[in-house]
Amino acid sequence: MADPTVRELKLIQYLNEAYGKEKELETALQADITATTRPPYKKRLQEHLKETKAQARALERRIKKLGGTAEVASLPGPEAATKVAGAATSAAKKGAALAKGPLHALRGTGAAEKMLKNAKTEYFNEYEEIATYTGIEALATALSDKETAKLAREHRRQEERMARFLEKLIPQLAKAVVTEEIPARDRKPTDTKKTTARRGTAARSRSAASSGGAKRASSRTSRRTSAARSSNGASASRASGSSSRRRTTTSASRRSSGGGSSSGGGSSSSSS
Repeated sequence: MADPTVRELKLIQYLNEAYGKEKELETALQADITATTRPPYKKRLQEHLKETKAQARALERRIKKLGGTAEVASLPGPEAATKVAGAATSAAKKGAALAKGPLHALRGTGAAEKMLKNAKTEYFNEYEEIATYTGIEALATALSDKETAKLAREHRRQEERMARFLEKLIPQLAKAVVTEEIPARDRKPTDTKKTTARRGTAARSRSAASSGGAKRASSRTSRRTSAARSSNGASASRASGSSSRRRTTTSASRRSSGGGSSSGGGSSSSSS
């Protein structure tokens, strides 16, 4: 069989990245299934594990058809260098996959938290795979490889379905952590709210009292001012009345005095 062309080597490189990720996730999913106590979640993980294994087999077949070897990260260049680099990458991926399984089993303080952390990691992995298959589809389309593009598109859709499942599951698992680990009395900062409310009420009461006192003082001052004004007005009125009466009395006296002189003069004249 002829050696792969540069075009085929690039396709093999990207397909091997996807293949290595699928093999890594086989180990991680098996560990997550063991740690899962929720039947619907466990069932969906088991289904996705089957999908993951089927994807790995499909990728392996496509890589071989293009002239490559699965788990070998083929790169453009001499064949010997390609195999050495590929073998090192393959060994590293196997080691990472084996290491992740035990770590997944030790996460969290309780069952709910373990499942939550696993689901978050699975969600992250799904989107990494979605990005990988999106890239493969675009690469294959640009290189007129319809079969590889179709394969990548099918795998991407499977990963998207799993991501949507996890997106709905994660909030449920977070609530389960609260139920499992946080006592009901501690789930809301009720004491803080009550204290704040009491302080606010007291402050408003003090403010209202101060405002009421100021208003009453102002009202008293206004009443005193009005009373003073009324008193001054009455005094002024009385003074004006007295003055008027004095003027009237004086005028009357003057008229009386004048009338007497006139009468005396007339008598004197008559006697002569």
